[in-house]
Amino acid sequence: MLTGKKLGIIGLGKLAEAIVLGLLKNGALKREDVAGSVKHAESLERVRTRLGVEATLDTPAMIADKDVIILAVKPQNVAKIAEQICPIVQHHQLIISVAASVTTGYIEDRLPPDVPVVRAMPNTPAVVNEGMTVLCKGKTATKEHLALAEEIFRHVGRVATIDEHLMDGVTALSGSGPAYMFLMLESLADAGVKLGIPRDISTLLAAQTMLGASKLALETKQHPAILKDMVTTPAGCTIDGLLELEDGGLRVTLMKAVVKAAERASELVVKKSEPNTDCLNNS
Repeated sequence: MLTGKKLGIIGLGKLAEAIVLGLLKNGALKREDVAGSVKHAESLERVRTRLGVEATLDTPAMIADKDVIILAVKPQNVAKIAEQICPIVQHHQLIISVAASVTTGYIEDRLPPDVPVVRAMPNTPAVVNEGMTVLCKGKTATKEHLALAEEIFRHVGRVATIDEHLMDGVTALSGSGPAYMFLMLESLADAGVKLGIPRDISTLLAAQTMLGASKLALETKQHPAILKDMVTTPAGCTIDGLLELEDGGLRVTLMKAVVKAAERASELVVKKSEPNTDCLNNS
């Protein structure tokens, strides 16, 4: 589905680089089929050297012949970018936005009618091809558009689709989730140091254990409680450790953290503002 398509990326930061490298590494696209635009001239050489793809400061010119356009800019810059590309973008081009807290409706209101928009919420492990990306489609995007976006993000990890009204929860769980994991990872490593294990080995033990546990959950599809019980022998040391975690409120604290982050994500959703009607009236 992606073969033969031309991809344009607006904003070539770390996440966008990871997407491009994933696509090129797996042979999904050729370098000549990928181009990007950056804001500053000093970034041009970085992109050409690291990715081997064409880069430009001229966003409208770059997107003109592209089949898929990824908006990888900061949320506060989405309106400005939409204004720039509005006279150029066509209904046969797919727009994929990875701008956090920017709804599909916000983007659709700033582009010509019938331009399909898909919203994506990836997370930082995408830079090592172990990301979790959640997709939702706008009002004019089809299942085929969603499938095309899914194929792109599968090259940097796993992909799920969801209704857009649940995206604040996604932001809080998988978007912010790596930070929760890193805090737990750091705490486990600190515990190892407290017990006399060298820092580098302690961090390795904690990180690989977290990775292995996650992989076990994904591949077996067993409920976490069942997997937990597999480790917990009667009157063993694990149950004593779990007792301390429950007594410290770890379970409830993690749940409350995700709920609180979701509330904040809802507050940060880019509010409606009047789009530039000059372009839209000429569409």
